[in-house]
Amino acid sequence: MPNEKPKPKNDDELPEEVFRVARLGQTERPFTGKYVNEKAMGIYLCAVCGHELFSSETKFDSNTGWPSFTEPADPAKIKLETDNSSGMKRTAVSCQNCGAHLGHVFDDGPQDRGGKRYCINSVCLELKESGKGPTDDT
Repeated sequence: MPNEKPKPKNDDELPEEVFRVARLGQTERPFTGKYVNEKAMGIYLCAVCGHELFSSETKFDSNTGWPSFTEPADPAKIKLETDNSSGMKRTAVSCQNCGAHLGHVFDDGPQDRGGKRYCINSVCLELKESGKGPTDDT
């Protein structure tokens, strides 16, 4: 059914790094993720449940070491929460469907595209390519 929510993978089915980031709220090392320099067009899905999260059309090169997006594909598909861990006040981003921790959102993104930078761990994403050409600004 088209309106049915994707079923999340069980925690014991997740690769160790996906579990560590998505379930324990940790982060992957900068510049190590498979999607940092990805230029293919498509939609980025939650690696835990397959929920559509971000479009390649909003991806940009932030030079931070993680894939960055100016906005989610659908704001209702992500959850934002205050994160005071690591001695910082940040806004954590998680998947609304399965609760997987994805990364954080900051107010230092491109001003001409809304000013947000959704800094997302590659390990929490799976790219479903659309078959269109590469993006221009990633």
